[in-house]
Amino acid sequence: MTSPSASADAVPRDKGDWTQWLFPGPRRVFTEAEIERSGLKTWSTVVDSYVMSNVLVLGLVFYTMLPRELAHVILIGGLGMASLGLGVARWLWRQPTRTRFNGATFALSVLMVLFTLGMVKAGFRAEARDLLPFVAGGMTLTVSSWWFLTLYRTQQLSARLAELDAQEERIAMAQRLATAQIQPHFLFNTLASLQHWVDTRDDRAGPMLRSLTRYLRATLPMFEQDRLPLEQELQIVRSYLDIMQARLGQRLSWSLDTDETAQAAIARTSLPPGTLLTLAENAITHGIEPSLRGGHIAVRVKAAGGHLRLEVQDGGQGLPPGACEGLGLANTRERLRAQFGGRATLGLESGPVDAPGCLAWVEVPAA
Repeated sequence: MTSPSASADAVPRDKGDWTQWLFPGPRRVFTEAEIERSGLKTWSTVVDSYVMSNVLVLGLVFYTMLPRELAHVILIGGLGMASLGLGVARWLWRQPTRTRFNGATFALSVLMVLFTLGMVKAGFRAEARDLLPFVAGGMTLTVSSWWFLTLYRTQQLSARLAELDAQEERIAMAQRLATAQIQPHFLFNTLASLQHWVDTRDDRAGPMLRSLTRYLRATLPMFEQDRLPLEQELQIVRSYLDIMQARLGQRLSWSLDTDETAQAAIARTSLPPGTLLTLAENAITHGIEPSLRGGHIAVRVKAAGGHLRLEVQDGGQGLPPGACEGLGLANTRERLRAQFGGRATLGLESGPVDAPGCLAWVEVPAA
């Protein structure tokens, strides 16, 4: 992803950028939104104290070399000019454009000319001549500092925005890959069952096909979305469990319960697509299918303490010793972190003592 304003910085290399001879400085202009997004707005006050202390030390060192009548005026004026230069530097830091840089340079030139003419008019012609090298040197140093500051700031913001663009692209790609990996094995197994029932004229084929149609209609848009309303996610889980119940028959029963207090939050909350579906798929794949007797899957949504807790508990064989987190849960955890930061958690634990199986849960901030 490329920032729109980045194109303004592009210069045809074969023709060169002749405008730099007349109006030097970076061509790119950052919007306020881009600077805010970069997170690099703060000006370090260490720069102020460093510059001011150096100007003061230089002024004291060369104090005896200055015209006696004007020494204290020059020292105070030098500190004032340093303070003014730092003010301009902060101004350039907030928005490093070449319009600002050239405007500041022009204003400083006019100020220095007026200062010199003022000294001449006040009768200090000889002193003005003696100070002219210092004035020219100070002005050159100040303009050069502004120039390098403007270039550095432009490159700093450009690099940071490019880094953020690349980071967002990686996250989006990870989300698409994580979403895509949910589909294939489930679809192939379901289609195989459907094919068998159609061939054998099994009455279960019709309901299975309708459930699969609802499931695909709800899940295919997930590929284009970064977030999915929780209500839609719950509907996908219902369709998925309907299909799996048709495939597994009496080996699977399931329920979905939501607290009354959670209803309002459910309507406002969104999740990375496939979050709850991944937990339901794991419950089927690792809990119910390996168990000969099958089991029950309970999906619950609760609200407490400003969070929504989504639970998927299966009555399967439970967590084996040394069980570790798989790719699906790792991807889900990463996508939750991308959306909610550290405010969302995902857990996997053995079921209660009086109930076999496994409990997977997710807690997200209630919207």
